[in-house]
Amino acid sequence: MVSAGSTTGGTAISLPAAQQLIDGKLVPSSSGATFPILNPATGQEIGQAPDATAQDVDAAIAAARRAFDESDWSTNRELRLRCLRQLHQALLDEADAFRALTTAEVGMPGFMMGAAGFDVPVDGLRWVTDLLESYEFESDLGVAEPMGIPSRRTVRREPVGVVAAITPWNVPTQINLAKVGPALAAGCTVVLKPAPDTPWVACELGRLVAEHTDIPAGVFNVVTPRANDVAAQLATDPRVDMVSFTGSTATGKAIMAAAAPTLKKVFLELGGKSAAIALDDADVASVAGATAFAACIHAGQGCAITTRLVVPREKYDEAVQVAAATMESIGAKDPAHPGAICGPVISEVQRDRVASYLRLAEEEGGRFATGGRVAAMDGDLAGGYWIEPTVVAGLDNSSRLAQEEIFGPVLVVIPHDGDDDAVRIANDSAYGLSGSVDSADLERARAVARRIRTGTLAVNGGVWFSPDAPFGGYKQSGIGREMGVAGFEEYLETKTIAEPA
Repeated sequence: MVSAGSTTGGTAISLPAAQQLIDGKLVPSSSGATFPILNPATGQEIGQAPDATAQDVDAAIAAARRAFDESDWSTNRELRLRCLRQLHQALLDEADAFRALTTAEVGMPGFMMGAAGFDVPVDGLRWVTDLLESYEFESDLGVAEPMGIPSRRTVRREPVGVVAAITPWNVPTQINLAKVGPALAAGCTVVLKPAPDTPWVACELGRLVAEHTDIPAGVFNVVTPRANDVAAQLATDPRVDMVSFTGSTATGKAIMAAAAPTLKKVFLELGGKSAAIALDDADVASVAGATAFAACIHAGQGCAITTRLVVPREKYDEAVQVAAATMESIGAKDPAHPGAICGPVISEVQRDRVASYLRLAEEEGGRFATGGRVAAMDGDLAGGYWIEPTVVAGLDNSSRLAQEEIFGPVLVVIPHDGDDDAVRIANDSAYGLSGSVDSADLERARAVARRIRTGTLAVNGGVWFSPDAPFGGYKQSGIGREMGVAGFEEYLETKTIAEPA
């Protein structure tokens, strides 16, 4: 057993050491090698993860292939329903330990466990299981006479096969379950490869599958290689039918290229640089405060967070002032503290990357209305990876700060000169993942929202994040949709069958 106590304010939770799940067995690396799991709030080691070898990845792919081809998992809906409900109950039963581990390993503030940190993804597993129960895998197209031949046509939806699910470190339980749940429900078999920064929550998911469900051996596997070249086999191996990846746009492009020789199906949920637009009749102070709050959540480590605040030019100074005051009131805190909103960034590498953008902000001519530095913390937290919540003013949308995904608690405030200009700024981005529009006139806000090329939009404070709502992006924010019926159907192929009428 290993202690996963989070930080100075955390409660120690004893959990089994992280192990891989390969072909139904919880196993270490075949080489015996491990790597440290660090608490990003303190920089201290909290556990060890198996450093998977190419042999481990090969074994996991072979197990998943065999389970898909030789077992009845893909065709036995009742088995899948029973197993997924068992997994859902196991997650509920071990919720406290899972939440504590997430705060410790991910640096995620506790308040997020009621949303993307734990509750929403677990409810999403329940939702997709209910969908499986009612989903029509066959539909009748009726009789037609193509080329004069009377034929009855049936359209079948069938599982795509072996899925490699490759997930990031920012909200691992959400993204792990958003891939694994629909894939298993569809009848696929899965090899899950988590980010090396957050392997433990994925290993815990594997442990729950092994110890608390009837999921057959090989149907679900977890491997934890630290090296990219070992993980790359998942994108190139011809036994894998689909790669489902969430992470950076650069890595997504590399995965797409690696998968091309075998023409795998590829799902990509990638970066974002989303705009929060306040029109000239909106309550700009309210929008600025809400956007600054959102940019602080989990230290800004969310692909769909609105990190560009686009406000009327005449209200620019007010928006900057309110955003700065909001961020100052939030500050950076121990994620185990009950009032924490902005915890650490995930690693020293990420902290240094964000710090480089802060230096760039000044080089580009921007100014810091608040923040702008690596945060100085006391006690155990002094060894963690901290960035001050930061508001950058004085830059336009052509700046790199406004164009590139930073993945830290950094908000850039940009002026606009009317609705058309606001739409132009929002769309002037390589990304198109999320955004928001606020106006006193709902129809006006809707009209602007319809012109923004992005996958999700909040209008006047509406919330789109829900298990039944598809999520994904336009442009370089990705290909395909996760969650909702559309997310489930990503893991299905379509077959048309014709027979004499």
